[in-house]
Parts: sequence; structure tokens; C-alpha cells
Amino acid sequence: MFGFLNCNKPAGMTSRDVVNIVANRIAPYKAGHAGTLDPLAEGVLVLGVGRASRLVSYVQDYEKQYAATFRLGVASASGDLEQELIEYPEDPVPTFEELTLAAQTLTGEIEQTPSAFSAIWVDGKRAYERVRNGETVEMPSRRVLIHALTLTRYEYPWMDLEIICGSGTYIRSLGVDLAATVNTHAVMSHLCRTRIGPFAISASVEALSLKNTPIQPWVQPATMGVEHLPKMQLDGTLMWRVGNGLCVDAETHPSVHPNQGGVVAAIAPDGRLHAILRGKTKQGNPAWYPEKVFHVES
Repeated sequence: MFGFLNCNKPAGMTSRDVVNIVANRIAPYKAGHAGTLDPLAEGVLVLGVGRASRLVSYVQDYEKQYAATFRLGVASASGDLEQELIEYPEDPVPTFEELTLAAQTLTGEIEQTPSAFSAIWVDGKRAYERVRNGETVEMPSRRVLIHALTLTRYEYPWMDLEIICGSGTYIRSLGVDLAATVNTHAVMSHLCRTRIGPFAISASVEALSLKNTPIQPWVQPATMGVEHLPKMQLDGTLMWRVGNGLCVDAETHPSVHPNQGGVVAAIAPDGRLHAILRGKTKQGNPAWYPEKVFHVES
């Protein structure tokens, strides 16, 4: 059990629910998800299983792709259908062209303020928990990266969006901001995450089926979680050094120098992930030092 599960989470389940299903099946091995998916949303939820649970932060760095549906001319406190809808019959009806042009202004690096009903931690509690307890929550804005925002279907008041974005993006807020750009309101009615990096929904396993389905055949190699990292190919000698916590000389990976910081994925001769190494300089000597080691049996 060392790799990733590409799960298709249904709406109505929490990300923790899916983790619990898998964790109960693979105990004593651990499981952890790479990026929360709200209960109302469905789609790709990547789980690190066994020692790969230590790699979920790298999966979170992948770009993500979503398909979302919004209803224009209405609003809610949560930006979706979970809270009472407020209708705005006087709002203008934007054209397809107006929405498309507005979407272009929301690509690249943008400032975004998530809904107070989001799962962001605020002083030790989820924001939505504070709101439901009657507290007033001031949500901090954040910089997020939108690679592409495409209007794929529009039949007023419904619009479908395809979003390719970086980590930390709130899709509800993005649709609400798009509507505001053309002087109207919006709520999200459906959300599906269709991809996280190389993990596509077309190759996923239904989360509920994991209660009874053998899990091992669905475990993808741990290297899938670190495809975006530079690679260092290890031979037997370097495998021994890394496995014993010893550094690797800078010359071993000339394309990325340890002085630049960052990490590389150290790959065993059989192609499996053996370790994550971090570049450091100690006593004036740059080298790669083991940060996470996964002892690969030959």
C-alpha cells in the first residue's frame, strides 16, 4: 500500500467520509486526502494510501479542473443553494459575449475573497462553523491563479463554466465574481472536479464502491503524485546513501542545483519513488538531503 487512489466522490459525502471508508479497509495503513472537496460537490478526490499519505501536499500543488453550473439573477449568503435564495428580477440579462469577455478579466493571478460559509480555518475553527454559531466572520482575501475560465453553455439564467486553476481557488466565489462583473448575481448549483494534475475523473473509482471492492488494484504508483517535481535517478550506491539518511552530491543532478532550494523526487532503478530530497548548503557545500524516505524493497 504505497500510492494514490483516484476516487470519484459523490455529492452529499464529505472528503473525510471517503478517507474513513478507505482507512477502515486498509488498516493499519494510513490514508489521507489531497485537497478537500465540499459535500455539495462531486468528482476527483485523490487519496494517499500507506506511506504515500506523506505526499499529499505535493498533489495539492497540481492544477485542478472543474465543471460548474451557476444560476444568474439570484444570490445567497453561501454563494450556493445551501442558504436562502434572494432573487434580483431587475438584474440585466448578460449576453454570451459579455460573459466571455468578463471571464477573460478573471484569468491569471487574481484577488479572491471566499464565502464565510467556506471550510477555511479562522482562529482555529472552520469559517462555516463560526457563521452557523452566529458569529460574524471577516474573510481574508487571497491571491489565486486562474489558468482558464471558459463559458461552455449559456441559457439564461443558467451558465456552465469550465475552470482550470491553481490550489486554493474557490469556484463559488469565482462564479459570483464573474456575475458581478456584468452587474448581476449568481449562485452555484452544481460542481464537479474533473481533474487534479494527472488524476482524471475518467480513470477514477466510485468512492462508495470502495466499501466492498478490492482496493489494491486501484492504487496508482506514488510517482503519479510527484510528476511535476524534477527527477533524480538513483543507482544502488545512491539508494543506500539516501536510505541511510546521507546526502547526495550536487553533481548527481546537474539540471537543478541545491543552492536553488526546492526538492527533487529520487527514483529507484525499478522506477518506484524512493525519496524526496531537498537542496541545502551546509558548511559551504551544496547537496541533496533526504527529507522523506520510502524504503523500496528490491
